[in-house]
This record gives sequence, C-alpha cells and structure tokens, in this order.
Amino acid sequence: MNRPLQEHRSRSTSSPDLAPATPALQDCIARHSTAIPGLAELGKRLAATRDADALIDLYEQCAPLLEKALWSGEADFHPLLASYQALFREQEALIAQRCKHGQVSDDRHHFILSIPIADRPPHLRACLESIYQVCTLFDYGGHASGMWDKIQVVVSEDSRDEANVRRHIELVDEYRQKGLQVIHFGLAEQYDLLHALPAQQRERLGTLLTTQPRERFWLKGQAANRNLSYLKCLQLTEDRDNTLYYLIDSDQSLCVNRQTAAGEEAVYALNYFHAIDKIFRSTDTLMLTGKMVGDPPVSPSVMAANFLDDVTAFFTRLATLPGEQACQFHDLPTQPVGDAAYHDMAKLFGFDNQPATFPYACRLAGAHDHVACLNDFAQRLNAFFFGEHLTRKTGFSYGSGYTPLAPARTVYPGNYIVNYSGLKYVIPFGHLRLRMSGPTAGRLIAAEIGHRFASLNMPNLHRRTTEAGPGDDFRPGVEADEARVDVSNEFERQFFGDLMLFSTEALVKQADVTRPFAQDVIEAVVAQKEAELLALYQQKHDAIVDKSRQLNELVFNAGHWWLHASEHAPDLAHALRQVRAFIDNIDRNFGEHAPAWRQIQSAEHRAQRKRQIVEALMNYRAERDAWDSLF
Repeated sequence: MNRPLQEHRSRSTSSPDLAPATPALQDCIARHSTAIPGLAELGKRLAATRDADALIDLYEQCAPLLEKALWSGEADFHPLLASYQALFREQEALIAQRCKHGQVSDDRHHFILSIPIADRPPHLRACLESIYQVCTLFDYGGHASGMWDKIQVVVSEDSRDEANVRRHIELVDEYRQKGLQVIHFGLAEQYDLLHALPAQQRERLGTLLTTQPRERFWLKGQAANRNLSYLKCLQLTEDRDNTLYYLIDSDQSLCVNRQTAAGEEAVYALNYFHAIDKIFRSTDTLMLTGKMVGDPPVSPSVMAANFLDDVTAFFTRLATLPGEQACQFHDLPTQPVGDAAYHDMAKLFGFDNQPATFPYACRLAGAHDHVACLNDFAQRLNAFFFGEHLTRKTGFSYGSGYTPLAPARTVYPGNYIVNYSGLKYVIPFGHLRLRMSGPTAGRLIAAEIGHRFASLNMPNLHRRTTEAGPGDDFRPGVEADEARVDVSNEFERQFFGDLMLFSTEALVKQADVTRPFAQDVIEAVVAQKEAELLALYQQKHDAIVDKSRQLNELVFNAGHWWLHASEHAPDLAHALRQVRAFIDNIDRNFGEHAPAWRQIQSAEHRAQRKRQIVEALMNYRAERDAWDSLF
C-alpha cells in the first residue's frame, strides 16, 4: 500500500476562529533556535501560517532537527527530549482538532501489537509499561475516548504455571485501566480459534501452528505462539488496508539505552508508531524489522569465548590494584560495541573483527573499593548463562537517523512490523525448536520480496534478566538451580539452528524460493554446511576449554589479593564461590564432557537432525501455500 505522506491531510485551511494553539512548538523554537540550526526559520514560518496542513507539516520538519541535536552529545539531553515529546503531543492535538472541525478523518494506521508470553510476569510488566509510556509521551492517535484509539495489544499466553497466567491477566487488567486497549489471548481461546479452522487446513498448518492437545496447550514454543496470535490479530482487524501488526517479545521494551558518565539509562526517545506509520504510507514495504540494543539477542553458547576474554581481562587488571583502593573501574575509555561484537563467530555473518577485549564498567555508585567492585561483579557473572553480557551490551547509535530504510536479511522476532499483505511472510520451522529462526526466515523472505523487506534504526531495548534476577522467569533451553546452570538444550538447538540458517542462505542463492526445493539440492547444501560448522565449532570449543583453564589459574592459583579474604572482607569468600560456580558452569556446558558437545559430535544425532532440516526445507513451499490461504 503506497500512499503519499500527505494523503491523510485535509485540503482545507484553518478558519481564523480556530486559532490553533502551538505553545510547545513556540517554546521549543524560543529555547533552542540558537543552538539548533533551522529552528529560527521554522519560527518565521510558524508566525505566518494559518493553514492546518502547513502547520502540522512544521512539526514534521522540526522533529528531525531535534533528533539530531539529541544524539549529538552536545545538547542538554533531558530538557530537549521533553520538548521533543511535547511537540508530538501537540501535533496530535492539532490533528484531532482538524478532524473535529474540518470533517476529515485521521486515516493513519491502526496498530495491533502481539506479545507472546510464557511464564514471565516481570518481563511482561516492563514491556507493557514501555508501550504505555510511548503512548503517554507521544500520544499517537490520541486518547479522547479515554483509551488510546489506534493502539491495541494482544498478550498471547503460553505459560504452563497457572500462577503466572493469573499474574499476566492481572497485568492486562492493570494496563487496561490505564488506558491501553489490552486483551489476554488465553490458552482455551487459542485452542478454540485454531480448531475453528477446517480440519484439512489445520492439518496442513500443523508445523506452523501446533498439534498439541487441549490438555497440554502450553509451552508450544515462541514461533507457534506468535503464529497463533496472528489468528487473533486477524479477528480484531476492522480495516485490513489500514492496520499494521507489530510483533514484540516480552523481554523487549519500546525504548533505547543511552550511555552517560553515570552509566546506561533507558530513554523514551523514539516515537515508534508515528515513524512506522509514515514508512508504510510512503513506501511499498511489506515487512519492517528493527534491531535490538541492550543484551545480545543470541544464546550464551555463541558468546562464551569472548566473554571469557573479558572476564580474564577484568581479573588481570584487578590483580594490579589494591583491594582497599577506590574503585578504578569507572570512567574508562569506552569502545563502541559494534554489530555482533558479542558473537564468537561474527565473521560467519559478515561482520568485521572487534577489539580483543572490552572493559568492565562497575555499576556501583558512591565511594567504594575494589573489594566491593569484585563482590558485585561476581554476583552478576552467572547471569551470563541467561543471556546477559556484562561487557558487550549494544548501545543505541543515531547514525543518519531513525527512519532511513536498508534491505533486511534477518527478522528480529521481538521487533518486526507487517501490513496485512505482509502477514504471509511468517517465521517457519517452529516445530523444530531451533534457534536462529529469525535469520533463517529473513533469508527466505528477502529472496522472495527483496527491498520490500526492510530494516530501520528503531531498535527495542532487550533485557534478558529483570531486577528480580535470572531465576524469576522462564527461558526455554535453560535449566538452573542455586549454583548449576544447564544450557545444553539451548546449545544443541544453536548448532542445528546455525546449520539450518546457513543451509538456507546457500539454498536461496541457487534455487527459486517460490518453488519447492529439491531434496538432492538440499542434502548437498546441508552436508557442505555441516562440515564447515563442525570445524568452526571445534575451534570455538578448543578456545573455550583453554580460556576457562587460564581464568581458573588466574583467579585461584596465582596468589592474588582476593584469595586472602580475611585481610579485606569476609564476604569475598562468597564472591569467589560465585566465580568458581561460573567456571564450573562453563566447563559443564562447553567443556570436554558437555552433553550438548557430545550430541554435536554424534554422527547418529546429527543424521536425525539433518533429516528434520531436509524435510522442513522440502515442505517449506507447501506450508507457505497453506499459510497464505488464510489471507
């Protein structure tokens, strides 16, 4: 749907008696025109403008000037951000006023957001709060009715624990009372909606949706749950031509991280709905994806080598500093964390080499010594196995702006938007429960629709853990007790997810994605990629074993000051137990006897997984045809 940006605007002028109120725009120009080139000229045009459409356009021209200044590093960030947010709220009021007095409609897109959720109440609260904040601060579509009119949210349940289901329902009720149109898409309703489909069609969609029975209709997997939520979104759709579907994971928030001298802070600086609406009205985009900032969007199984490098670098520097000295792990020179800097095999994805190590920045405030720093560092170490990376979080970079589009090749499942036609481009192969489903789907989609699958610089903030700690939510493929963490299931799914991804990437370069893939072609590609990945994983495995041994020697056998706990603080003994648990967990999950490593080395297990991969790729076109028939 390629509509000009101005099409939703009235062609009439404002009558003098309407006298549109523009205090936020006037205040912004008065406050910031000296520091921000271009604002003064907008001020002159504001004084001469009576036409409603021209006036609303002034806000559109003002916003990018403020955005650039916000992220320049030179502006007083928070006052300027407050002005930026106020401009959008005022613009929304003018749009509503124009619609009321000009007998024109606001035909910008309606958004239906889908949040798949499985046993994660703290994450769901943070996600819903972020949506509420974006609605409050930017007011897209207005809320004259007491609810934000153009925003609906579907919380798609997949929890096993009934107590968590109840907590999710309570959160839905809480945010509905705050003005969000939120509904809870429960397990019984999901089952009934699925079984409302004709049996023959439902059978053809079994691997995209689910075949689980009513009495066990939970933990269907993120892909199946997300795809089922599409059925609910379709049910809620009133205007297919004017609705966008926004898929967000529960551990995502609609904000970005900003680096400051005091550390990282989350800021609501992106007007997601406004920008995304403009893109879908002014381009022929079918699917749009934004990336993530914050915690890496990958498994710890592909970050262990570089994380060990950074942990070793921390202890190497700590050994040169007295325990009672004021902490020196603040105000360190920062190195920008580039794309995939957290990934042990970033070159596989075409990314450049990163610096060998990244420094640890102490998060403690106030006066404290290295004993306190070590204590805090140690208690955070094992969160790594839940996906947190202490040294290589991705920070937001404004670059050339929020909305310039680039060709996409990866679907970020926690941050993508489609229009009605784009609903066909589903994330497949969920029944295999492999990791890398988004990149795999992205290669297939890019091969089919090219530039109409695009990315923009509007990431979500990704938080693997909450303030309650890593044990307070469900994470598929991770089992944990007080000291032991087992990610072997996730590690196995990562290797074969990589095999699926890179086989698919090679396959779409030599075969027509709109036709069924031939079995012999698939098998040849999978065999080649299997050999390449086995060699790379062996190199990574050897490196992890060696790095883990070196870290153990440095911490426990080199006689450094932290071993003499009585001289410094009695609780260092607890910190050292946490470091010991971390090293033991590294060895347990990635060492010589790690269960997942044995599975990867097993020719019999690989043959079983390869059969699944080959069959899935052979059936892809037929599954897509069945899915497309829903639309």
